[in-house]
Amino acid sequence: MPNTNGHTVELHRVLAAPAERVYKAFIDGDALARWLPPYGFTGKVHEIDAKVGGGYKMSFTNFSTGNSHSFSAKYTELKPNERIVHKDKFDTEALPGEMTVTIVLKPVSCGTELSITQADIPAPIPVESCYLGWQESLTQLAKLVEPEIPG
Repeated sequence: MPNTNGHTVELHRVLAAPAERVYKAFIDGDALARWLPPYGFTGKVHEIDAKVGGGYKMSFTNFSTGNSHSFSAKYTELKPNERIVHKDKFDTEALPGEMTVTIVLKPVSCGTELSITQADIPAPIPVESCYLGWQESLTQLAKLVEPEIPG
């Protein structure tokens, strides 16, 4: 049942990297732990199974305070190098409901156009904080996928 009190954020970015590399960053546990946590947080992927019906469990830890929160994602659609959809749920009743994250990758002349929609964000999370966190994460994603490192 959707969280009708939740918010939606939409993000758009062009990355100077091929869609294959960007897609891999979304389904590789080590990559997710590196780029997804916003500034000031560390991330740990506890398990990942990158297939439809599979998913991942991850936690973010505030580096300053040591406080952490965890969430689970379940993949509902995986179209390699084009589209990822997953349902996310926080592991606390303080943040109820299930979010839907849709990631669309489109090859463009200079790399990959990335569009992300995160819907049904729990009402207690300020939408502007969520948006800021995603902006920070996408900056880190660019630093991971854009460099061309030989061999």
